[in-house]
Amino acid sequence: MNEQRKILRNFLKDDIRQKTDFRNTDQSLGVKQPAIEKEVKPEAVKIELPKPEEWTGISEVSVKDAIARRKSHRRYSKEPLTLEELAFLLWSVQGVREVISGTSFRTVPSAGCRHAFETYLAIFNVEGLKEGIYRYLPSSHELVLESEPESLFKRTAEAALRQPFAGKAAVTFIWTAIPYRMEWRYGEASYKVIALDAGHVGQNLYLACESINAGTCAIAAYDQKIADELLGVDGEDEFVIYLSPVGKIG
Repeated sequence: MNEQRKILRNFLKDDIRQKTDFRNTDQSLGVKQPAIEKEVKPEAVKIELPKPEEWTGISEVSVKDAIARRKSHRRYSKEPLTLEELAFLLWSVQGVREVISGTSFRTVPSAGCRHAFETYLAIFNVEGLKEGIYRYLPSSHELVLESEPESLFKRTAEAALRQPFAGKAAVTFIWTAIPYRMEWRYGEASYKVIALDAGHVGQNLYLACESINAGTCAIAAYDQKIADELLGVDGEDEFVIYLSPVGKIG
């Protein structure tokens, strides 16, 4: 085995936990914990989303059936998603159940309840929303419009290594990682669990799609620089980690 593969395989192991001095993490040193979501600029446009108790068009699907039917879809119809359906998907992948002493308990598991992700959306075909890049605000269940890039379809497909279906969905979910949210508690032992958390989020999206006759296909192969630039993130303290286009199944 070459040395590079050996190093990369070690990322999948948990030896780092035995080598990390948790007495020196920022949490142990009394540093204030980071915010559970990014700040919103005062001038930003916010969109209130339908809340779970207001949903009327989300069908009931058993967990057994959702798991049995789950598969990746790369072709979507031209039917738009409703705002209610988008709200349901967002709640499914990052919805907040309650916040206790600054800790956000959500609909998806996360190591130490740290939730290191921000959820961005490249929106193409959602009723009531213009095309653009949005960000989900889990604490208030709202969207904020981040930007309106030209040629959004083309740029999203380029970010996904020229996979065209990434720009032909109704919406493409794009998750970024903010590593310090996890590093604050776990230091050098943070990185494997951030990757594991991305898998939890992606699977919740797959299963939620089954309730709205939609499909998705998670994308882990993307151009890091182009994807980060599309969202306007710095690529160091925040960077893209996962993408997942969603559209109605014809």
